[in-house]
Amino acid sequence: MTENHPGQVLVRGASLLGERSADLLLTDGVISEISSEPGSLSAPGARVVDADGLVALPGLVDLHTHLREPGREDAETVLTGSRAAAVGGFTAVLAMANTSPVTDTAEAAERVHDLGRAAGLVDVQPVGAVTKALAGEELAELGLMARSRARVRVFSDDGRCVANPRVMRRALEYVKAFGGVVSQHSQDPDLAGPQSCCHEGELSGRLGLPGWPGVAEEVIVARDVMLARHTGSRVHVAHASTAGTVEVLRWAKSQGIAVTAEVTPHHLLLTTDLLTGYDPTYKVNPPLRPAEDVEALRAALADGTIDAVATDHAPHARHDKEHAFVDAAFGMLGLETALSVVASVMVEPGLMGWSDLARVMSTTPAAIAGLEGQGRGLEVGAPANLTLVDPSASHTVDRAASVSLSRNNPWHGRTFGAAVQATFLRGRPTVLDGVLV
Repeated sequence: MTENHPGQVLVRGASLLGERSADLLLTDGVISEISSEPGSLSAPGARVVDADGLVALPGLVDLHTHLREPGREDAETVLTGSRAAAVGGFTAVLAMANTSPVTDTAEAAERVHDLGRAAGLVDVQPVGAVTKALAGEELAELGLMARSRARVRVFSDDGRCVANPRVMRRALEYVKAFGGVVSQHSQDPDLAGPQSCCHEGELSGRLGLPGWPGVAEEVIVARDVMLARHTGSRVHVAHASTAGTVEVLRWAKSQGIAVTAEVTPHHLLLTTDLLTGYDPTYKVNPPLRPAEDVEALRAALADGTIDAVATDHAPHARHDKEHAFVDAAFGMLGLETALSVVASVMVEPGLMGWSDLARVMSTTPAAIAGLEGQGRGLEVGAPANLTLVDPSASHTVDRAASVSLSRNNPWHGRTFGAAVQATFLRGRPTVLDGVLV
């Protein structure tokens, strides 16, 4: 890769969505030319990127990222999280609201938005809290956040469930007026309390860990899709984790209810058996589930019942993770490895193609979040948000090499067969040869 004129980038010989090879010219933030004859485009003075053997995808969009700023800058900041996102092939992330202070006002949302713009590596779109201080009682400033410079469209109390059905109904009614969506952390607090940390079953009993039954997720999903039908509004199911949730989603979609859902990379691969060693790295909410749930989630992602992959990137400082399992913080890293994981479990076995991966990791997430400049097709005139992937780059994850501030990486030591090689945000390279520019 050589650098000449910074205003133009010529991507030579990329395989568009894993299909035809082409040259792409990126000019002034958009895809200005595409040639289906690799090597035929000429752009004197442009930076040339040799993409022979690489798959070109629209820039990835993450619906569910915890950037921790403000309040927990020891675990992550908007800047370090943006770096991790860019390395993972993302050009946009949605920053969840459970910061300190909570993103429950227009001013707080604009602060996160401005920090993202200052970092300049990905588009950071703040998610607004549904309720004030995530307390589940009084609606936050939904309208003011929507009208702010941050233009908030997704609202979530993630980390906590909006358990009160009256509050959830009012939130759905409110956001409908401006095309917003409520993303729900589906966890009935009476069925799975704050100490619940292991899928309820034989294993949780044997390990002596508080059980988190799948039905605690499923009853909230079922309730919320009925509320969405009643209000005519949109609800989004965060981190779906059970076969029962898939059944509810399939039924709801057959009824034309406006529900979408995401699944995390870790719920597509890891199972509850990993908890036998009490390693707090694998403590996540919702918990890892048995193999039959994992299989159901993969099938649902492949057939469109689940709409998107979202990382639920949840960095934690060592002093919050290195405890007895029950006392450790929930969550694991995901931004830098998401594409590799999804490719290994969905693309390599033939459950999905690269165009399907682009749909669930870029196009559909952007549509759910209302990000007009993201998730567009690889076509002339589209914003030049682009990810180049080496589909045969066997690599082993090393937590020490992460650009995140935290090290709670569940993939450490695992080998994957695909890796992000380059990321472009509106035509500007943020990652080349797998390294931040």
